[in-house]
Amino acid sequence: MQTQNRILDDLAKVASSAMGAAAGMRGEVEARIREQFERIISQMDVVPREEFDVMKAVAVKAREESEDLAEKVATLEARLDKLEGASKAKTRTSAAKKAAPKKAE
Repeated sequence: MQTQNRILDDLAKVASSAMGAAAGMRGEVEARIREQFERIISQMDVVPREEFDVMKAVAVKAREESEDLAEKVATLEARLDKLEGASKAKTRTSAAKKAAPKKAE
């Protein structure tokens, strides 16, 4: 019986060391894969996340300012149309007064 326990103990040690070696290999493979991805990405000229976030904020701000300016232009155009309409009405009134016949005194 003692020989079976010794064989089982040896098998357990071998399995344990195999699991340790497998875990070590797994870590090593993951590190190598990570290095390869980083090398490939650096060669692809990809923008870093920080730069992307900054440019996104700039684009959002520019869009908001553009919308504000569009509203201001629309307001100014409406005021201009209103002023031009009033100016045309004055011109018509003045022209009508000049064209009216004078009363005999």
